[in-house]
Amino acid sequence: MTYECWWRHLRARLLDVLGKRDLATAEYRALGRLQPGNARILNILGYRHAQAREWRVAVDYFSQALTIAPGDAEAHFNLGYAYEQLGEPEQAAAQFERAVALQRTLDRAWYGLGMSCARLGRHQDAVRALSEATALQPMNAIAWYALGMAHHANGAPDKVEEVVRHLFRFDPVMTRRLIQDSGRSDLAHLVRDLRV
Repeated sequence: MTYECWWRHLRARLLDVLGKRDLATAEYRALGRLQPGNARILNILGYRHAQAREWRVAVDYFSQALTIAPGDAEAHFNLGYAYEQLGEPEQAAAQFERAVALQRTLDRAWYGLGMSCARLGRHQDAVRALSEATALQPMNAIAWYALGMAHHANGAPDKVEEVVRHLFRFDPVMTRRLIQDSGRSDLAHLVRDLRV
């Protein structure tokens, strides 16, 4: 890394700390021009645009980074997330699938894959992906809720009941929401003091 690259990177980080986001982004862009083949800088720029909800620009940066480093599971996840935010679940699912193929322990990519599959009506695939997400993060109430809803959409009432029983152990509020959103008021008796 040249002195100028080092200095610009340090300056960008300092500007971030000072809350000068636009100036920091400009420094990262300048750094990208100095190091056009640097996937890390492209990922940083993609992430910065994602933070600003500039999803199409973020997609462009993450895609460029992946042409340089196609084996970067995090970049595939980030690209999938940006596609999801753009309302493009097919592209999102494809990127999440690549991310988990590269790094099977990337729980948020499994979750993203499950949500994308659910939006596409691929409920069995959603169940599979969300099962992986909950296995990796057993206390993630949001993932358990999504798994319960995927089982509901997949027509598996016994599995919904299993999720309700498990989820109530650590998140009664999310349990209530799952019972309400799945239309399963018949399950309210499974949890003490839970009014639906």
